Amino acid sequence: MKHAVETPKKPDPIRKERNIRFAEFPPGQVSEAADFLGGLTGLETAPDAAGRSVAVAYDLREHSLEELEAALEEKGFHLECALLNKLMRALVYYSEEIEIHNLDAPRRLLKKSHNEAYTRAWERHPHGDRDDTPPEWRKYK
Repeated sequence: MKHAVETPKKPDPIRKERNIRFAEFPPGQVSEAADFLGGLTGLETAPDAAGRSVAVAYDLREHSLEELEAALEEKGFHLECALLNKLMRALVYYSEEIEIHNLDAPRRLLKKSHNEAYTRAWERHPHGDRDDTPPEWRKYK
């Protein structure tokens, strides 16, 4: 009798879709950036019709927006540097970093551990639910 060996299930991808905006100058960098990003594995790209951004789709387990934009800047591409774009980038970088960190964190049952800690603290804390009266005096009326 043969036993089937179960292969570990590959985790579901965490798909992210983002737009990388480029500066107006130098012209033509959007199509070059789309070609560069298209050469990376696990990444889908599509240049925007307006010509100022590239839409990217990726699995967070393989890429992050911060990594992609750093690679673009290293290759000499100029990203949009308006304040709103910088703030949005920072927010996305932070949220993706936290999400990646949480993927490595072990799962914990918060309710169980919380209830146990609460119960132990309640037992040690003097509170009004204890009656120090001896049992024989409690029944006296």
